[in-house]
Amino acid sequence: MRRRLPSTIASTVGARSRITIREALPADADAVERLAILAGAHTPVGRVLVAEADGELVAAVGEDGRVIADPFRVTVDVVELLRLRTDQLRSLAA
Repeated sequence: MRRRLPSTIASTVGARSRITIREALPADADAVERLAILAGAHTPVGRVLVAEADGELVAAVGEDGRVIADPFRVTVDVVELLRLRTDQLRSLAA
């Protein structure tokens, strides 16, 4: 039996038109810092991947694997994609 997402999460996830996973650019530093402050976490270090939902940065992960995400938005799907991409890149580097 498959677990179902609550309808509020499912409708938010379904309403996204584009999700982008990419390496952070120097221009993303302020947005990543803002995410860290919102999440009450440290800013990711080293190579950082970011996730954008409809053009807005909503999550990031550093080389240590710790993910930060906007706690005021539904990011469960975006964070899962970010972790998947991080795992893929680690496998390629090995």
